[in-house]
Amino acid sequence: MSEQQKNYDYDYFVIGAGSGGVRSARIAASHGAKVGIAEAKALGGTCVNVGCVPKKLMSYASHYSDDLQDMQGYGWSIEGRTSFDWSRFIDNKNDEINRLNSIYQSILESNNVDIIEGYASFIDNHTLQINDKKITADKILIAVGGTPYLPDVEGVKEYAITSDELFYLKDHPKKILINGGGYIALEFASILNGLGSEVHVVYRGEMPLKGFDIQIREKLIEAMKERGITFNFKTNVTKLEKTGDLTTAYFDTGSQDQFNTVLYATGRSPLTQNLNLNATDVEQNEKGGIVVDKNFQTSADNIFAVGDVINRIELTPVAIQEGHFLADYLFNNKDFTMEYNNVATAIFTNPPIGTLGLSEEDALTSCNELDIYESSFRPMRNIIACREERTFMKLIVDPKTDLVLGCHMLGPDSPEIIQMAGIALKMGATKSDFDKTMAVHPTAAEEFVTMRSVSRKIR
Repeated sequence: MSEQQKNYDYDYFVIGAGSGGVRSARIAASHGAKVGIAEAKALGGTCVNVGCVPKKLMSYASHYSDDLQDMQGYGWSIEGRTSFDWSRFIDNKNDEINRLNSIYQSILESNNVDIIEGYASFIDNHTLQINDKKITADKILIAVGGTPYLPDVEGVKEYAITSDELFYLKDHPKKILINGGGYIALEFASILNGLGSEVHVVYRGEMPLKGFDIQIREKLIEAMKERGITFNFKTNVTKLEKTGDLTTAYFDTGSQDQFNTVLYATGRSPLTQNLNLNATDVEQNEKGGIVVDKNFQTSADNIFAVGDVINRIELTPVAIQEGHFLADYLFNNKDFTMEYNNVATAIFTNPPIGTLGLSEEDALTSCNELDIYESSFRPMRNIIACREERTFMKLIVDPKTDLVLGCHMLGPDSPEIIQMAGIALKMGATKSDFDKTMAVHPTAAEEFVTMRSVSRKIR
């Protein structure tokens, strides 16, 4: 280490104490680096505070409405009236988030990572301004994540909320408009429907979940409609207007309607506005994301970036692995290559989705021949419960190599099941490997290893 490097306040300074930043800081410190981290909000970032964790808790809460309905077929009954207390749930959710915040603080402190509360902005490649202090560091990691995007439509920024605010609403939204066609929009549509809200979804495109397998998309929307959710596709909001306690939404179809709450889930943007990147050599792409190489190095040789801010796969486990690998690379001389293929994904709609590998559409861009295996059935639990909703499972296979290219499921437990399929596809599993695997009976998961007949041959 040069004399100049020894004069820095930190060997490694991390901007953003979300999943990727905390992991990278902890691993770097475990390798002997002097590490600091800056966070202006709550520790844990988007995932812990306004993302995966509270969303999953809300998903759990919404599923109890199904359980209350289904249990009657199994002989159970509840005397008297059942009700949902929104305020009580939000308070309990907040308590759990606070508990997790303290765990993140403990993780950092136990690894001797200095925590500085406040926004960090660059003065130059090695210097940061945080509150009234100047901090210098040999290497700096940007792990600030993203923030919900609101379009420039009249009344939207004044009267709409994003997922960030939804988690802290004081009152149960009895009638809600959700604008968006991504997984966040559909997850909240399912959650609020399960919690008793009247849910309306508008989306500018023809079919939500662009990029996912088309059959999964179509069957999910069909199931959500059966649950009472209203969809309006190829529709845009042209204006929002406040009328007393209600918000009036005007649509480009010429119609209008009033809602207690309007939620926009129209994408996220990298949270780089306050970093003063102009004072550095860091380059950004057209979406505002930070450009990095395979080692997460920016165009400034001492500044790195991981997670949502680099516009790759915006998932918490991806950010964690990126941050971990980067710290090993910088402070333990351990080279690595991040692999972004066959990343299993769950969508916590009702019914939920587990998906992995290529969609049928994407597979056709690289293979001109495909074997499609499909299974559709009512889960055993649904039969006695008199619930008509069906599970759908699909394997996409290259007939020339027998490799399983895609594995997709819509139905209960699909997020749990898809994780283990992720291991198989990562190891290069073939359809014959699936066929030789003994089934676990009676489960829905066994369908993945008992589908023997090709449903469709694409030649």
